[in-house]
Amino acid sequence: MKKLLENRVALVTGGTRGIGKAIAKKFVEEGAILALIGLDPERGAQAMKELQALTEKEVRFYAVNIADREQVKDLFARVNEELGVIEILVNNAGVTRDNLLMKMSVEEWDEVIATNLHSIFYTCQSVIRPMIKARYGKIINITSVVGQMGNAGQSNYAAAKAGMIGFTKALAKEVATRGVNVNCIAPGFIETDMTGKLHEEQKKAIIAQIPMQKLGQVDYIADAALFLASSLSDYITGQTLTVDGGMVM
Repeated sequence: MKKLLENRVALVTGGTRGIGKAIAKKFVEEGAILALIGLDPERGAQAMKELQALTEKEVRFYAVNIADREQVKDLFARVNEELGVIEILVNNAGVTRDNLLMKMSVEEWDEVIATNLHSIFYTCQSVIRPMIKARYGKIINITSVVGQMGNAGQSNYAAAKAGMIGFTKALAKEVATRGVNVNCIAPGFIETDMTGKLHEEQKKAIIAQIPMQKLGQVDYIADAALFLASSLSDYITGQTLTVDGGMVM
């Protein structure tokens, strides 16, 4: 039986841990050739080794700051040369620098906007022309329910994630007739390193807001990403798939 992403070249940013790594794992299990992007060379090498053990296809790690436009341009040139033309792009890399707006520094604002929002402009602009030429492409931007409903102490993060949704809708309309699908996934509260730092009382307060009464697993997001990366979603574009246990309705 043919795998859903057989021989498709996929690039996943922020792919060395958490949600990004789960997406990368799902992709290689479904036959993708994978470019894994992260900042930490040691963590990246370990993730690459783990993923390579799951597939006969090639898996490569690239240490790149995706908030740096020149690094991104160089990255896409290398991946196109070494693995082939990128057919699937997952923009998952992101940071939080939480603070109340009245206390937020310019640096806290700029870093979050640059890493979470400027970066998708750089990556999508780098990949979109080859996708249009091939008349095929899947772009998946990992936003957040925070971009849909806001969250105190995260005005920078909410702005970036809401901006990602607007960016996705606009780009989807630009390339809809060219065989390129552009969509978002908005995770709710998912069990990752970030939520692992929460106190039990904080977790209870969060779970109380979720109709399903539990935190999500990274595989829930990976499954959604696989759907949007495959031919199963060929008639879906410009959408935000919210995976949050029912928080946002």
